[in-house]
Amino acid sequence: MPDEAAARDEAEEASAFSHPAVPPDVTAAYGDHPDQVVDFYAPRSGAAGAPLVVVLHGGAWRSPYDRRHVSPFADFLARRGLAVASVEYRRGRPLPHQGATGPVAGRWPETFDDVAAALDALPSLAARLLPAADPRRTVLTGHSAGGHLALWAAARHVLPPDAPWYTPAPPALRGVVALAPIADLALAQELGVCGGASAQLLGGEGELFAARRPLADPAALLPTGIATTLVQGRADTTVPPAVAEAYADAAARAGEVVGVTYLARTGHFPLIDPAADACAVVADEIAQLAW
Repeated sequence: MPDEAAARDEAEEASAFSHPAVPPDVTAAYGDHPDQVVDFYAPRSGAAGAPLVVVLHGGAWRSPYDRRHVSPFADFLARRGLAVASVEYRRGRPLPHQGATGPVAGRWPETFDDVAAALDALPSLAARLLPAADPRRTVLTGHSAGGHLALWAAARHVLPPDAPWYTPAPPALRGVVALAPIADLALAQELGVCGGASAQLLGGEGELFAARRPLADPAALLPTGIATTLVQGRADTTVPPAVAEAYADAAARAGEVVGVTYLARTGHFPLIDPAADACAVVADEIAQLAW
């Protein structure tokens, strides 16, 4: 069975990454850093008043993975009549010591700075550059590490008031659709998700992880009062279903209902693969909130 699961994961990942990148209709900056940009995709139907879907890509918050790998997914949504804003943000730098095997996950606090700044800038950017979009019908989505960031961005009003990313009011969202999200940083670290990426995102383990987790972990920022759905493959070995279940359980303890749509015989990557049936399920979940 482990060999079978590994072969399935490899095939699913290869399919998701096999699509050529789809160039956006326009790209805009929300800051001065090269990674502080948003790609906009107009609805291919040409209709006005389309819901706006904000996409946050995954990749364990690590530098090799940027928004290009979700551009086919963004285009898929645009072809279903949705306006799309795909957000880039600063990710982990290469490890500095000899023998490093790859980049660390995320930057503290820059990754969070960028997502907050992008969401704050999007209404005005979309109004100017994506006139077909209706920002009153905005849905936030993200895959894997991007799912974590989507849940976090929707919970900034739950942060302590002295937190740098705090907002006094909930964001103007129809809802959040988080795809196989790293939604509980403590459990993800315990399970070794993405090679300990959760601790790397927060800058370290132990006391530092414990001190920063209340500012960064969606499972600690509940209830949000925002309609939230998680989409999770039951066969996902990259971000196991237990992580989504932990977030839903934390929400329930906080008095909030979070929907979880489980997809049988589905791993991590089909959720953003336009060639996979799971991607159509994701689009339907987004549309249900958006319309």
